[in-house]
Amino acid sequence: MNSGDSYPSKLEDGWLVGRPAGHGFDPAILQDMRRRVVEGKLDNVHAIIVARDGVLVYEQYAAGQDQNGLEPATHATFDATTRHNGNSMTKSVTSLLVGIALERGWIKALNTPVLNYFPEYADLLTPEKSAITLYHLLTMSDGLDWSEFKPPFDSLGKMRGANDAYRYVLERPIKAPPGRTYNYNSGATELIGAILRKASGKSLDTLARDELFGPLGIKDVEWNRRLPDGQPQASGALRARPRDWAKLGQLVLNRGVWNDRQIVPSAWIADSIKPHNNGPGLFLYGYHWWLGRSFFGGSVIEWAGAMGWGGQRLMIVPDLGIVVLVHAWLPNNMTLPESILLNEFVLPAAMAS
Repeated sequence: MNSGDSYPSKLEDGWLVGRPAGHGFDPAILQDMRRRVVEGKLDNVHAIIVARDGVLVYEQYAAGQDQNGLEPATHATFDATTRHNGNSMTKSVTSLLVGIALERGWIKALNTPVLNYFPEYADLLTPEKSAITLYHLLTMSDGLDWSEFKPPFDSLGKMRGANDAYRYVLERPIKAPPGRTYNYNSGATELIGAILRKASGKSLDTLARDELFGPLGIKDVEWNRRLPDGQPQASGALRARPRDWAKLGQLVLNRGVWNDRQIVPSAWIADSIKPHNNGPGLFLYGYHWWLGRSFFGGSVIEWAGAMGWGGQRLMIVPDLGIVVLVHAWLPNNMTLPESILLNEFVLPAAMAS
């Protein structure tokens, strides 16, 4: 499908396809969004997918500068078969795997101290660090001194370069009591990835393939960043096709069900996308899911999002039955997909009647 086509194509990938008007959208508003992408007025957007009622109703791809892994951006052409970086959207996938691991009994409880999973680091045990639990990792409230979005911005790079990434994270000093404050920490997600591996006996990529992607019919994925020990990065390594990213959003909207099969426990989904912590700015934060609010027509519309650096967004609007997937390369603009595409086009189109 190219950027000028009007409707999604049937690709035998598990998605039903339909037309926007048949699912409550004003097509004219969506066509205005399409035109602005084609004309370059929405800069460097690569893919937009909109689904409602479990049906794909809008799909658009465009060429542009792309970031592939940690390499410099290059020009690329995108379509339904092109894998795209999710960056930190991967964190939300890791959260889904925690829900599966809890149901399987591999992980017993969220209040288990994190260091219980790492007996090899017994030398790091202190009363303060013994208080950090898996719950704190999921809610970015571990209290460790971590500088990812605040000066000196060096914790992430140092972790990726460390001989033992997990020790590097756990060696960080305690800056606040666990559970008190939000501080975005990709190292916390890497610890979760290690816990999943230890608990399940499977590497993260194998676990995701067997327990999540396989049941969803997602076959074409890549983990393009690995830690020095060879393990895929749980915090930001997944590349997948746009329609497959959107399937993950539909799974969340369906409370863990795809094609009448319960893949992730319903209770875990519900708990994951309710507030457990303050996030940055006006966002609230669940279990590795961002919780946002938009305003239209006198109503506040709540949504949950998986978000990645450079404009990667998977947004779920439960009250309207909508999933929106946006891929872009906007390293200096982290607000465009939700502030423009969602608020100025998708929501007005969905609520025009």
